[in-house]
Amino acid sequence: MERREFLGACVGAIGAATLANGPEARGQVSKAEASTAKSFISDREDGRFVDTAGFLHASIKENKPKLAFDPEMDPREFPMWRERLREKVLELMVFPEIVPQPEPKRIWVKQREGYQLQRWEAYPEPFCVVPFLMLVPDGVSAQSSAPAVMCFPGNSGSKEALAGEPELDGRKLSWSEQKLRANRFALHYAREGMIALAIDNPARAEPDTPMHAYRDTARAMILAGRNYRGVSVFQKTHILKWLADLDIVDAKRIAACGLSLGSDPADLLALLNPDLISAVIHNDYLCDWREQCIAMNLYAATEWHVVPGQYAWYDAPDVEAALAPCPLLFTEGGRTPHINRVRTAYGMAGTPRNVEVHYYDKFKTPELRPLDDQPIPEGLTQKEYHQYANVDVPNHRFHPEIAVPWLKQVFA
Repeated sequence: MERREFLGACVGAIGAATLANGPEARGQVSKAEASTAKSFISDREDGRFVDTAGFLHASIKENKPKLAFDPEMDPREFPMWRERLREKVLELMVFPEIVPQPEPKRIWVKQREGYQLQRWEAYPEPFCVVPFLMLVPDGVSAQSSAPAVMCFPGNSGSKEALAGEPELDGRKLSWSEQKLRANRFALHYAREGMIALAIDNPARAEPDTPMHAYRDTARAMILAGRNYRGVSVFQKTHILKWLADLDIVDAKRIAACGLSLGSDPADLLALLNPDLISAVIHNDYLCDWREQCIAMNLYAATEWHVVPGQYAWYDAPDVEAALAPCPLLFTEGGRTPHINRVRTAYGMAGTPRNVEVHYYDKFKTPELRPLDDQPIPEGLTQKEYHQYANVDVPNHRFHPEIAVPWLKQVFA
């Protein structure tokens, strides 16, 4: 299952139904259903809550993130704001301080039609191995370097799926043929002459453990003073710095491309490495997690999305605003007011054309997005929230027809 299928996993009965029914069971929500939704309301004259959840919900709603992007800021303040946000994000990622580790090692090479398939191992910190695949188009060499794309799969995906290779150990993917073809995005890029790296998410696919669910691994990271997203970005940063030093890579043309669970790490990798990442493909909708938490009565993100302290400081639209002027593509839209904030940031950076947005076909034009300018009510179910956020769950996939031509144009 992809990120869309897990968004409700921690919301009691809503989450249980989400996991049981999958994305195909989610459809349109009637106004009658929306009007019966419950929300936190204090029955006290002072507006306080005995209900702890009610108090926390009100507190999150009242306290705006300290480093939220302000579209009204003086454009001259934008670079300073961006740097402050970058420093805070780096702090909350909790990267470890480590001694130098071994360089990545190539394990084997296999020739495919038009490219080499290479298996590598990276060793970002003690005790840790991160296997990844690298697809190197024929003709690429130190004398003829090529742009590179770091590719991160969704929750149910794998580096093998990205490369169009058989899954390891008989692993099965319950994807349609269309999704199987579309989600081979490392292969799509390699066929266009780009070096493509396919890297698993932590604790998923090959790095998964048979001993327990990966939510337990993510929870243990938090107890250990780390967090899943920070571990993911740290591992990818280690590989990125190695990649940029390869003589076959055009270090001025390296992109980060993430689908679903891999989309936020792609953003964060670019934010923390602005000198190395020159384009970002966010293949998901632009999600404001704090807004979703408020709208869905204290919706708690699943453990693999939790960054302790995030709501106090920033949210995903702020990260994406801070990517300016780096070329940025959204392939599955989102709530237009948040997208407009990102557009404003790119305008402040003097590069308004460097952000491009495509919506799901279901929400492609303004008339198909009637809730865009409406305030989001509280007490929504996940289905209802997706209508406000312009999310079409069954059609969530990688979009090579959008992403590949866009990146070719950016790298041209």
